[in-house]
Amino acid sequence: MEKPVKVYRGTYLESTHDFHVAVVNTHGELLYSYGNPERLTFPRSSMKPFQAIAVLETGAADAYYFDEADISLICASHSGEPRHRDRVKKIINNIHLEENNLQCGTHIPRDIESYNALIKAGGELTPVYSNCSGKHSGMLTAVVHMKEDVSSYRELTHPHQQRILNAIEHVCQYPKEKIDISVDGCGVPVHRLPLRNTALGFARLANPNAWEQSERAQTLERIRNAMMKHPEMVGGKDRFDTDLMAAFNGGIVAKGGAEGVQCIGVVDLGLGITIKAEDGNARVVSVVAMEVLKKLNIGDESIYQKLDQYVNAAVLNARNDRIGRIEANFELVKHNDEKSDSESDNNI
Repeated sequence: MEKPVKVYRGTYLESTHDFHVAVVNTHGELLYSYGNPERLTFPRSSMKPFQAIAVLETGAADAYYFDEADISLICASHSGEPRHRDRVKKIINNIHLEENNLQCGTHIPRDIESYNALIKAGGELTPVYSNCSGKHSGMLTAVVHMKEDVSSYRELTHPHQQRILNAIEHVCQYPKEKIDISVDGCGVPVHRLPLRNTALGFARLANPNAWEQSERAQTLERIRNAMMKHPEMVGGKDRFDTDLMAAFNGGIVAKGGAEGVQCIGVVDLGLGITIKAEDGNARVVSVVAMEVLKKLNIGDESIYQKLDQYVNAAVLNARNDRIGRIEANFELVKHNDEKSDSESDNNI
């Protein structure tokens, strides 16, 4: 069977990848799919916008005067650029905690300039360099505001993690008793649910008022607007989430996750899209995402030109020479409400 993503080195096929796609509206109806839209998956960092719900709904974000860039940052997998680190430090200082209260661990930041500057200065990596430090600073803000235990904030039994679990259950319409829990790369709980339910969450994030008129819908709207107005906080320079939201200029909200996950919400259509690379290879997801958007007739040629590096993804060598390409070739299965998934065989 022909593989949907092919990787070429020169003119020679070197590797192939499989993936899964679910496209859902705010009512939970599966509209299009590829592969298995029911695949149980840890969306990893794609869940950060839903984890941010608890920071806003406790009143913590307003109590500590979060602006929209702060809200965007607590949804981020940022690159560790100065603008990211400085804002995390500001949030931590405002709640009268120290950087070592962040329990996200640390790693070399994606922003190599920042890392090189740190090494030249004789410094050491600290938790603010972690791509999850924004999320953790948001969690700590809520915990401090609620006068809860700071040292155990990342444990599943902590009230804040239970607030997050309840929010995911509601927005993604999946019973929390069925949500499998493991531990994410930064030490907090990570939630496993079907791709179509994660897509449903992003459909509701994209157009919450088409879902329900409620305080939670208003919270989702605040999170969505913050991410779209400050996409640079969600990722950073040359990051797919950032560039995609900037190119669509208020039309799309996006958040990727580790192990080849990409989630997208289309605002005017109220659509949620979730993509999972079967082998977890992140190089696949932006190519697939752009092809899905094209097949759904979302965006115009001027937008695709801005995003050409993701549409026509290159394989680069250590000299940054283009020595190959990544190509996606697949059809989405269109689903009708009246038919079961197995009966739906119309293609787009």
